Amino acid sequence: MRIFLTGVSCVGKSTIGERLATLLNITFFDLDTEVERYYGTSIERLQQRFLTMYSFRKAASEALVSVLARPESSNCVIALTPSGLMSPYLQIVSKADGVKVALIDTPENILERETFYDIDSKPVVKVLTEKERKLYLMEIKKDITYFGRSFHRADLRVDIFGMNIEAAALKLKGQLAIWTHE
Repeated sequence: MRIFLTGVSCVGKSTIGERLATLLNITFFDLDTEVERYYGTSIERLQQRFLTMYSFRKAASEALVSVLARPESSNCVIALTPSGLMSPYLQIVSKADGVKVALIDTPENILERETFYDIDSKPVVKVLTEKERKLYLMEIKKDITYFGRSFHRADLRVDIFGMNIEAAALKLKGQLAIWTHE
């Protein structure tokens, strides 16, 4: 089974997806990592090469095609980007045999998992002020509204409100079993 995970940034696609893949004993792919590997540069540096986010996504979607061409991708979990169910990713995902899953959580929980990276995708520690927290919370809410419009294209929407990684991965595994009638 091929499982495509999407959701807004920092909802837990990569962390939960990797744990789910372990529980299912299948391969895990993080599309951001695969894009960086495919192009040999960080996401932020790659984005700077393009005038629009659509043109960036079109180029980045080539990495998804590359992943899907690998034999080990026939049974895997792929953590997509927040725009994973939007063009041009959607055309690729729709043609691939797999289950599309949107992870859903509250803006407040997502803010607690917010991670920061430098231009080369290296993690940086950043302690947010109260003003910054409010601004980031507003941005997360905007992302939920913007990307959330595409989540109706998912086969499953899994609410992970208040769950840790293990509980979320187990809930997702259970929902997939019900969806696939296993």
